[in-house]
Amino acid sequence: MPRVMIVDDDEFLHKVMSRILALGGYEVVAHAYNGLEAYKMYAKLEPPPDVVLMDHRMPIMNGTQATREIRRIDPSARVLFVSADESAESEAYQAGAAGFLVKPLRSTELFDALKRVLEE
Repeated sequence: MPRVMIVDDDEFLHKVMSRILALGGYEVVAHAYNGLEAYKMYAKLEPPPDVVLMDHRMPIMNGTQATREIRRIDPSARVLFVSADESAESEAYQAGAAGFLVKPLRSTELFDALKRVLEE
């Protein structure tokens, strides 16, 4: 069962995503509500999650900064952005993102992207 970490400042989104992911056969192993929390939490997770679902606009540290920090400690980390901020796509890829999805999205889009990222 692939392990996923959700990073988003919207608590409701964490609940919805967790349910959707569970239905798709994924295990949510961690929740972070800003980029700094995500980076610190990722560093402590053993084993690390297979995929990090990352929002862009968050307090304290945004998603691209968090992605850079996560990939600095783990260059093989797979980060899939799920953000309403389409303007962040280029910056996300420069930070090392494995994919970029725009909110709102359908669960099929999420599952297709997760499968693609996990197969790379």
